[in-house]
Amino acid sequence: MPKRIITGKVIKKTGDKTINVLVERKVLHPKSQKIVKKFKKYLVHDENNQANVGDVVSAIEHRPISKRKSFVLKEILERGE
Repeated sequence: MPKRIITGKVIKKTGDKTINVLVERKVLHPKSQKIVKKFKKYLVHDENNQANVGDVVSAIEHRPISKRKSFVLKEILERGE
């Protein structure tokens, strides 16, 4: 089974080696037929503490590292402020 890859913006550095990533998707609303934004937050393992708040990052699915952390930082796509 292929591993999921998510792309989102770092909104918070949560403790050591962990970042909080906000992923935004655009979906079609079933009733009103309009495009709606949906958001979800993921905890991502950042082994070298290289991502900062505002960066756009890519993360790949991994075995569970803790209760809510099952993604590992793949690469930093764009540096923030």
